[in-house]
Amino acid sequence: MSQSVKIVLVEDELYNLRLLEGMIKKLRPEWEVINTFESVKKSVEWLRQNPHPDLFFMDVQLADGLCFSIFDKVEINSMVIFTTAYDNYAIRAFKVNSIDYLLKPFKGKDLEAAIEKFENIVSLSTKADKSLDYSEILEAIRKGEKKYRKRFLVTKGALFFKLPVEEVACFYSENRITTAYTFNRKKHIIDFSLEALEEQLDPDVFFRANRQAVVNIKAVDKIENYFGGKLKIRMHPPFEGDLVVSRLKASDFKAWVGK
Repeated sequence: MSQSVKIVLVEDELYNLRLLEGMIKKLRPEWEVINTFESVKKSVEWLRQNPHPDLFFMDVQLADGLCFSIFDKVEINSMVIFTTAYDNYAIRAFKVNSIDYLLKPFKGKDLEAAIEKFENIVSLSTKADKSLDYSEILEAIRKGEKKYRKRFLVTKGALFFKLPVEEVACFYSENRITTAYTFNRKKHIIDFSLEALEEQLDPDVFFRANRQAVVNIKAVDKIENYFGGKLKIRMHPPFEGDLVVSRLKASDFKAWVGK
């Protein structure tokens, strides 16, 4: 596709905006980025007063809400490529005039494939169907579930084996080494910090009790008041040493247990 294509980028993270713009310019130097926006509000204001571009690149989650709010306020006949951090479960519904989607972090081959898909649609039809069914996409995202870690690869001597997450009663850190303590009272060194585990574990199942420990809800047997507004967890199986919930997290911990 040799002619210039006018595009608008809607992205609230400056780094991703500059990265995407640079990648597009490298792949299609003749294309023109006529404007960029970081919010639903600014996008709508501009779209109401200006001709629309040939193509949008739109981040799903913007500073002031989901980008689909734009379509509630302005009739858009342009084609759209969505950019998103959502996983494949949620974005299978990105179809019709949402030409494609790009998962963050952006990859050059994925961007090029999306651009080529746009070019093929344009070349095959002088008047593409412009109706954008974004409601199905929004519903899919609302129902979409974040994928949490299911297992770890651990070692025992020269052997490797899998450790399912549900078998772990708690994770604790000591001397910068993270250990998984299982319900059958075995210990396995895990190559992740507690901070990394917090991002990977289901928060309905695991709670960061303090700086040294993350506990499984199924391992919580009893809770006792402790000095200084703290809480002490009585675990099953028993845990060597005290597992204490910090004062600042005590209220959140009780709410988590009571869900």
